[in-house]
Amino acid sequence: MRRLVYYIASSLDGFIAGPDGSDPSSPDGFWPIPEDYIQHIITEYPETLPGPARAAFSITDGGKHFDTVVEGRRSYEVGLKAGLTNAYPHLRHLVFSRTLSASPDPDVELVADDPVATVRQLKQQDGKDIWLVGGAELAGALYSEIDGLVIKLSPMTIGSGIPLFSHKAVFDPCNWDLTDHTVLKSGAAFLTYARRIPTAS
Repeated sequence: MRRLVYYIASSLDGFIAGPDGSDPSSPDGFWPIPEDYIQHIITEYPETLPGPARAAFSITDGGKHFDTVVEGRRSYEVGLKAGLTNAYPHLRHLVFSRTLSASPDPDVELVADDPVATVRQLKQQDGKDIWLVGGAELAGALYSEIDGLVIKLSPMTIGSGIPLFSHKAVFDPCNWDLTDHTVLKSGAAFLTYARRIPTAS
C-alpha cells in the first residue's frame, strides 16, 4: 500500500517557515541553500523540485519516491505568489481548500473533502508514495495518517515561526524509527523515519 510521507525542511528548533509563512528558501528568504544540499535533492529526490528548477537543471528523472503531492491552501499560495499555478506539473497535484472556488490550473485538483478520508483513498490506489509538502495545518490534520518523515534538517535556528505541525494537531505521542540518514558537509542532514507500529503487549 502507498504511504503518506511528510518530506519537509525544518530548522533545528522545529520550524518550517518564518512567522509570516512565506517561502524561507526564496531568493529573498533566510534559508541557506548550499550546493551539496541541492545536489543531494537532485540525486535522491528530483521529483520534489519545482518545475522551473527541474527545467533549469535539465532534470527529466521521474524520481523513485513520489508520484503524487498534496498540500494545503496556504502552502499552495506561496507558489501562486511566485507566479506558479502548478509548481509540480510532473506529479499528480492535490490542494486541500474549502475557500478556493476554482483551481487556477487545470492540472491542480482542489479537494474540499476531509483530508484524512481523501488520503486513505489515495493510499489504496496504485502508484508510488504520496508526498505531503505542507503546510503545518494540513500536516496537523493528517498527523495520524503520516507513515514516514523525511526531515531536511537545516543547521540553523530561527526562534519562532510556523512549526512542523500546527498547534491544532491532537496530542498523540508517536515513536519513529530512523531508517536512513545523510549528513552533508554543509551541515544539513536528511533524516528518514518510519512510523513505529505498536506491538501487542
